[in-house]
Amino acid sequence: MNTNEIIDLQRATQLLKLLGDKTRLTMMKLLSSHECCVCEFVEIFKMTQPAISQHLRKLRDIELVKEERRGQWIFYSINMEHEDYPLINSILNHLPEQDGFITELENQGLRIACTREEK
Repeated sequence: MNTNEIIDLQRATQLLKLLGDKTRLTMMKLLSSHECCVCEFVEIFKMTQPAISQHLRKLRDIELVKEERRGQWIFYSINMEHEDYPLINSILNHLPEQDGFITELENQGLRIACTREEK
């Protein structure tokens, strides 16, 4: 889909409703520039692992995010091949950067903490 294409109103409604949640929208903004593991989102959002997993499941169910297994850990990234990625990217480009969360994790020694536990 190029930026001039029109998408189905029902599909747009579903996407916008999904991104209407602050946690999921923030996750998408973070994933637009960083891969993240569930354990990192738990630290960033101060939520339980099951709650974070539910948010990611909703994003994964419509393929906005993709996952990559590395050992026993799963890392998430934005799916740039999604047919509606141009719309999603346009929305994300209008949001402030969220890199402070990643910097804070790094400062606390918690960035990709799950890979350290694996050793």
